[in-house]
Amino acid sequence: MSKQYKRTLITTALPYANGPVHIGHLAGVYVPADIYARYLRLNGREVAMIGGSDEHGVPITIKAKKEGVTPQDIVDRYHKIIKDSFEELGISFDVYSRTTSDIHSATASEFFRRLYDNDRFVEKTSMQLYDEKAGQFLADRYVTGECPHCHAQGAYGDQCEKCGTSLNATDLINPRSAITGNVPVMRETKHWYLPLDRWEDDLRQWILEGHKEWKTNVYGQCKSWLDLGLQPRAVSRDLDWGVPVPVEGADGKVLYVWFDAPIGYISNTKEIYPETWETWWKDPETRIINFIGKDNIVFHCIVFPAMLMAYGDGYQLPDNVPANEFLNLEGDKISTSRNWAVWLHEYLRDFPGKQDVLRYVLTANAPETKDNDFTWRDFQTRNNSELVAILGNFVNRVIVLTHKYFDGIVPAAGELAEADTAAFAEVKAAAAACTEALETFHFREALKQAMEIARIGNRYLQETEPWKLAKTDMARVATILNVAMQICGSLAVACEPFMPFMAKRLADDLRLSNLNWGLIGNADIVAAGTAIAPASLLFEKIEDDAIKAQTDRLDRIKEENKVNSWKPAEQQPDVDFDTFCRSDIRVATVTACVKVPKADKLLQFTLDDGTGEPRTIVSGIAAHYPEPEKLVGTQVVFIANLPPRKLRGITSQGMILSAENNDGSLVLMAPSAPVAPGAQVK
Repeated sequence: MSKQYKRTLITTALPYANGPVHIGHLAGVYVPADIYARYLRLNGREVAMIGGSDEHGVPITIKAKKEGVTPQDIVDRYHKIIKDSFEELGISFDVYSRTTSDIHSATASEFFRRLYDNDRFVEKTSMQLYDEKAGQFLADRYVTGECPHCHAQGAYGDQCEKCGTSLNATDLINPRSAITGNVPVMRETKHWYLPLDRWEDDLRQWILEGHKEWKTNVYGQCKSWLDLGLQPRAVSRDLDWGVPVPVEGADGKVLYVWFDAPIGYISNTKEIYPETWETWWKDPETRIINFIGKDNIVFHCIVFPAMLMAYGDGYQLPDNVPANEFLNLEGDKISTSRNWAVWLHEYLRDFPGKQDVLRYVLTANAPETKDNDFTWRDFQTRNNSELVAILGNFVNRVIVLTHKYFDGIVPAAGELAEADTAAFAEVKAAAAACTEALETFHFREALKQAMEIARIGNRYLQETEPWKLAKTDMARVATILNVAMQICGSLAVACEPFMPFMAKRLADDLRLSNLNWGLIGNADIVAAGTAIAPASLLFEKIEDDAIKAQTDRLDRIKEENKVNSWKPAEQQPDVDFDTFCRSDIRVATVTACVKVPKADKLLQFTLDDGTGEPRTIVSGIAAHYPEPEKLVGTQVVFIANLPPRKLRGITSQGMILSAENNDGSLVLMAPSAPVAPGAQVK
């Protein structure tokens, strides 16, 4: 950042209020935004961090229809869950509001009306899918069908969740209405469009020439859009939930959520600063930073800036848009619809008091340059091996030794030795590296440098060994523990943006009342003579059973998803009746059943097929029947006239029939009532 600004406005992408927030949202947007806001505040800079719930849009209306409640019921429920869980995690919004507020509706309506009155829109009629049974036009999420790219079933009208391709509802193969299941028809409708191409040259100059310092993923995606040429984009849609289009002849039409939602940044700022909000949006001395995920790059770097350009009146454009990539969960894409996520409100319930652990792990593994993976084992390892064993261990040792040798009173330092000055120099170097990383939005590196201060402290204690010197040189011990205490003070400051709960607790224990970024590495953070609190654990080990509970939950969800996504296999090509009749299908009674040695999948059946001679059949269903002896006495259906074949040295005389269930399990076919062994199936 070359220019020095008077203030910084931080905005965070507005989460849809159709469900809670998960770790993907946190890692991509909210934790890095909070880290940056806290860092700026520690430097005494004026900051406003603006957030809120996006409460319009089709996903909300779909959820309301599914539950038989109103959209307002849905957003009221989830806005509270989201807001409360953000607060509990320590996300320090100056305001967290919502797009169903009166001030937002008025702001969005005025924004549209100004553009409308100044001829910034174009009116277009187009053909749109219409559900005749429901009597309404179908927004993109109200249409499902086959993806034209990967041919997955159940793709939405705006995106295929399987391959990730953006779609238009009319692209889908065999589209269906998500409301009634009917095949929709095409019907003409009128909408207003923002002609993005009018501002293409200005956007190209602003981004491609003016912001080459932006992250590669952001700059590259913007360049790709601009190189393809911008097209007009609809700002209204046919829907009964949202901000009504404020012009005549727009009955049944609302502002499209992509147009509506970013205006929420402005309306939420008005809510907290009703008299001075324009200072935050129109003063060139305000630096605007948009924290978003990569799926929002085009809206925040192309569309919203074009809206602000179209409006005029001095609106400032963002100086940076540090978008992260996606966070996966245990090797699979996080998905709200599949419940494949770690939900913040559930984490806070399952791991009370461990907010900082989640913040730490998500930052240490942040998807800053590529998609990354969250695993519960890594979560446990980072807590136990880093937070407990490095940071917590260092602070605990210093406080314990201070209480042991000086009754908990911070001793005064004598003349500093080379090891002491070297430790201070190393801490200052780590602080400088941390500062550089924070200023350039490299939060993983910044956290690494903050943790380096704890590593410096541990090395310092190991090198100076005050517990040995206590026998001969207490003056030197006093200096060592004073230096170590200053390193603890530096940790309280350096860790505050990342782990604010731990930092406050440590600052309270050290009796620090005013944390300031410039204190890091100083030799007088904790005053000599201060009576510090007794030692207590800043972090506790996370045991295996807590992690197993989480991985078991994910295993259950995976199985549920398998069942829910199950569809019958496609029917095989027709066969004539004579061909079918050549299969001799019979019933037999199981007289013995054992697992085939050294073959995990195979069971050896001995059958009474009514011929007087036992029949042996080997079947690959061992995984589904772990206690094969319990099958003795049951009846099975088998094909009798298949040629014998050898499996693991056993001659198998036919094939036992089973059905694959929707959970992947195999179930042996059997008659509904006992029949004579050897009876034919006809």
